[in-house]
Amino acid sequence: MTRNCVLPLLLAIGISGLAAAQDADQSPIVTRQGTVIIPQSSVEQPGDAGLRMHTNTKIFVPAGRAAATMNPDNTFAEYPESLACVYKVGPAYAGCTPSNNGKIATGGWGAIALVDAYDDSHAASDLAFYSSFMGLPAAKFTKVYANTSFGTLNGRTASCAGTPPPAYVAGKNGRDWDIEESLDIEIAHAMAPAAAIILVEACSNSDSDLYYAEEVAGKEVAAAGGGDISNSWGGGEYATEVNDDNVFFRYYWSHITYFASAGDSGWGAAYPSSSPWVVSAGGTTINRNASQDFVSESCWSGSGGGVSQYELWKSPPVFGEGMGPWVAYQYSFAGTGARQTPDMSFDADPASGVFVYDTDEGGTWYVVGGTSVASPALAGIANASNDRAGQALPTGGKYTNRENNLIYSEYDLHLTYPNYFYDVTTGSNGTGHNAAANYDQCTGIGSPRGHVGK
Repeated sequence: MTRNCVLPLLLAIGISGLAAAQDADQSPIVTRQGTVIIPQSSVEQPGDAGLRMHTNTKIFVPAGRAAATMNPDNTFAEYPESLACVYKVGPAYAGCTPSNNGKIATGGWGAIALVDAYDDSHAASDLAFYSSFMGLPAAKFTKVYANTSFGTLNGRTASCAGTPPPAYVAGKNGRDWDIEESLDIEIAHAMAPAAAIILVEACSNSDSDLYYAEEVAGKEVAAAGGGDISNSWGGGEYATEVNDDNVFFRYYWSHITYFASAGDSGWGAAYPSSSPWVVSAGGTTINRNASQDFVSESCWSGSGGGVSQYELWKSPPVFGEGMGPWVAYQYSFAGTGARQTPDMSFDADPASGVFVYDTDEGGTWYVVGGTSVASPALAGIANASNDRAGQALPTGGKYTNRENNLIYSEYDLHLTYPNYFYDVTTGSNGTGHNAAANYDQCTGIGSPRGHVGK
């Protein structure tokens, strides 16, 4: 498998071998060594904010292995089973070691929509192969083109008719959304095997096309009886973003929760992750010892998270703009300050990445990280919880982000919080921005443990 078509940026991650760190009980943590490839689709270009969105994926190639030999084995990367074990959403087994052992996550209802740009022509066959290989049930999969066939939706229109342009085009910078799409549908299915999986493909990565696709996703998930919508893309914040927040609570009556990746550039807020109406997904590193046993999680250095410039507390409140009485879930620690991200987190470090099967670029298996892993995974876990809390349901004539209300209520209670979440207290996503006890701007309130309280 070659990637000369992507013009990737190459970064070295570099501590090899033994004990790069130790957790609180002195268990040694082994850090993998290798190279991180950043696809051009994950690079935000100058002037993109408010116009175009980028993916949040990073591809990991372990030292001593060529990209062409990335066949899954038990020496690196996470399987659906090991993730289900770590996050306590599947059968427990000793060490939660990376293994294709059939101990998969359980649950799921309605549908999970994954909104992406362009068309991944192999999405269905790649998901089918991934499911079979990983011992997952066959996915109830549908692909939907967010094109002009849907007409005008809440004042928005699509830029294409028929099938969107291909997600991967050799030599076209930024046109490598195919791995993102495979990651999204595969990890969502792995975390909620019984939920229907709907891939909604926008005509392009422009804000206008992706927001239109968000409207289409809302219609599709509502028709399935409710569920979740995941957005693994994002971009820099922009002054008029509050005008676009309404895209993420449009289908409030349909028990739909929205998720968005917090970003992969370290500390700093991104949009739509900073919208108060979405669950912002931050990133962790899964730490293992020399026996591959799970030890702990720490803040991944690349995880986005920070304080929004524009999603401010409105007084008097303006519905649909910024924080306020309808979305006051961070009041206990932020008061009447700005929206902070993320809300909760999941594995995103490419050095503890997940296996993804994608054939559009001539390859097969990749090890992928980034908060693009976190958003669909958390959407799957929330979906499989079967709480059906929904997003932005009416309460006393007002609207609230009920999923975030739920998880922050667990956090504020303190008594149940340690049972339902893992408080990540080590690591940093920028100078002066360390993970700490309780809420922090890298991992939010922490990572999930089990389905309860999600």
